[in-house]
Amino acid sequence: MYAISLGDGAELRPLEPWHAEEFLAHLDRGREFITRHIPFGAHATDVDAARAVLRSYADKRAADTGFLHGLWLADRLVGGLLFRVFDAETGVCEIGCWLEPAGTGKGLVTRGARILVDWAFDERDMHRVEWHVSSANEPSVNVARRLGLTREGVLREHYPYRGVRQDTEIWAVLAPEWRAARARVDSGRDR
Repeated sequence: MYAISLGDGAELRPLEPWHAEEFLAHLDRGREFITRHIPFGAHATDVDAARAVLRSYADKRAADTGFLHGLWLADRLVGGLLFRVFDAETGVCEIGCWLEPAGTGKGLVTRGARILVDWAFDERDMHRVEWHVSSANEPSVNVARRLGLTREGVLREHYPYRGVRQDTEIWAVLAPEWRAARARVDSGRDR
């Protein structure tokens, strides 16, 4: 498989069913933190359940409807990025993330997401990448801002989680916007 360097000893790699034990250990280290805003991995409490989560994304990858990548820091899984939804026919996908505390504050999600958004637009000819986030999840909202996504709206009290109806913000970027922003950054590097 491949590993894409994110700098500072961090890598973006596919997260596959054979990583089940490592994935479970990661979830166990950060479960309370990871599930504060999203239920990702909440039911993966043993190796078989962790493998089932990873297998579901391997099946999505095979069907070209979703993808799962891990974020490793110094060879330790600390989080990940996923295309929760990937619809090549319409050219629309939704990217998301999760981290355990050891992965926070290092820019891993932003750096990894840039690579995956580039891939979605450049390799897969997607037209729109979305980021759905609870308004209460300030770090994730900040990633959307750093990526240069546009906040398109809020679905008020959209998602019930932990006994509270959460507002869901929809952020997105279109392929021409992403390419124009990347060209501005690239031209600034050449000076």
